[in-house]
Order: sequence, then C-alpha cells, then structure tokens
Amino acid sequence: MTRARFNIVFAAVALAALGAVPYAQQQNFDNVEVHLLKAQGNVYMLVGAGGNVTVQAGPEGVLIVDTQYAPMSAKLLSAIRTLSQAPLRYIINTHSHPDHVGGNENLKKAGATIAGGNVTLDIGDAAQGAQIISHINAYKRMSARVNGQFATPAAAWPTSTFIGEDKKLYFNGEGVHVIHQPAAHTDGDSLVFFRKSDVISTGDLFVTNGYPFIDLAAGGNVQGIVAGLNRIIDLCIPVYGQEGGTMVIPGHGRLSDIGDVINYREMVTIVRDRVQDLVKKNMTLEQVKAAKPTRDYDPLYNAPGAFITGDAFVEAVYRSLKK
Repeated sequence: MTRARFNIVFAAVALAALGAVPYAQQQNFDNVEVHLLKAQGNVYMLVGAGGNVTVQAGPEGVLIVDTQYAPMSAKLLSAIRTLSQAPLRYIINTHSHPDHVGGNENLKKAGATIAGGNVTLDIGDAAQGAQIISHINAYKRMSARVNGQFATPAAAWPTSTFIGEDKKLYFNGEGVHVIHQPAAHTDGDSLVFFRKSDVISTGDLFVTNGYPFIDLAAGGNVQGIVAGLNRIIDLCIPVYGQEGGTMVIPGHGRLSDIGDVINYREMVTIVRDRVQDLVKKNMTLEQVKAAKPTRDYDPLYNAPGAFITGDAFVEAVYRSLKK
C-alpha cells in the first residue's frame, strides 16, 4: 500500500469511528485543484480537499492553520511557495479531525522550527520541522487509540499544546491569538485571530456550506457552537453595518465577514430554541425530527449530498440539550 493510500484509508477509519461517515468517502485527490485567495493583510485562504487552510506569510517565515488530507500536502506546499519561499515555521490545528490535520506530518517535515521556540516537552523535535500547535484536548483526541490504532499517526501529533483559554504568538509583525472554545464542534476547538491583518480562522466552529457538525463523541455541544459563533462576532469589527471589516475564514465554504457569521448564528440559535421547546414538551427524538425544526433552513443548508443533514443536525442538538 502506498503512503498516500494509507493516509486516505487511515483518515477514513478514524472518522468512521467518530461517526463522521460522510468525511470517510474517498476522493480522487489527483483531480483536486488548490485555489489561493487573499483574505487581507498577510493572510490568505487555500481551498482544496478537506478543511480550508489559512496561510500567513512574511519575512520570518510561514504560518498555516490546518493541513487538509495528507495526499493534498504537495499541492498545498506548492501553492504556499507562490507566496513565500521562507521556511514553514508554525502549523496551528483548530481541532483533531483528519480533514484538518491529515497533512500535519508531511507539512511539518517541509518546515523548520524557530530555535528556542519548541519548548513544551518536545525537545527531541527541536529544529526538526515546523512546530505544530493545538489545544491539549485536540492533542488527546489525535493521540487516542481507535480500534487499537492511534487516531492520527504519532508523527502528526502537536508538538506544542496549551491548556488554558488561549495561546499568543507574535509572528511576521502581528499578534496571532489562538483562542480555545470549549465543548463546541469538539472539546478541542480553537479560533485563530490575526490581529493586524484582521482575519479570523474559525475551523469548523463556522462553515458556510451546511449545518454545523456537532461531534458529540468528541465533546461537542450545540451550546458551545452558539458561544463560539458569538465569540467570533465579538471579535469582528465591520466597516459599515454588517459588511466588510474583519474577514472570516470558515472551516469549509467561502470567505466571509461578520454578516455571514451573524446569519449562521441566528440559524443555529433558532433551531436550538425550537428543539428546546419540543424537548420541554417531552417529545421523543423521532417526534422532534418529525416536527421538522429546520424546515425553513433546509433549502439553504440541506442540499443533496450535504455532509450534515437537517435530521442529523436536529439529532445532535437534541442530544446536546438532553445532556
């Protein structure tokens, strides 16, 4: 089995174990094109297969947020090299799912840690590849055993973790603020706020192409999703009304601004409140699904082939609230 094939299968096994079967559908990565879009300032968005990748490039090197699937690594690196030939210094993981961390090992090897920057119980990795940063809970999910195997290969695990509410870097002339959002999409979610460029990379706390994936098995909860969307909105400053200003790179979907996040927050909040009302009436899960609390949002978020269907979203909300 080739290494690329192994990584595709490994990602499929890990995600199927998490109940994320649609993620496990195999793709022909050879046919995937990578598209590069400038967000603003020194920050860019890369779209390919899997989660969106955020790139910050400058004289000190390159920092990226998330790494898509492993077979995409060469294409991602090629796109990054159109921006900068400087070393890849940092990889920040927004959470532990393979469509966001699958390329960690490959892209780490393509980089180089800044001397003295790798200090969190990882001296053996000093100067050997880019530093991988995540919240401790994301690290625990990636290093957990699933059906007797590690959820993610050990070489792809974060080399620097943080335990509290945030981690702060100063890189390429701007503050980079990594903010933990507990019990949301997973229990290890992080937002990444590029303060000078005024761009927020959200991971799967916010997407534009479907209902949110609340990974209950990984500590996710609808209340944390709402809190995370509110956090993003609090960080955003529009130019006028709800347009422009702070740009938002979602986990999946198009480049956005505060208006897009507000609209998404309203949808999640309204569906949550509808389900909560039905739960208070002691309805069963099947009765709640039959009531179709997402019916007016399905034309927008429940398109054919959607990763998370309206029923799946309602079930995750229901089980979150019952907890």
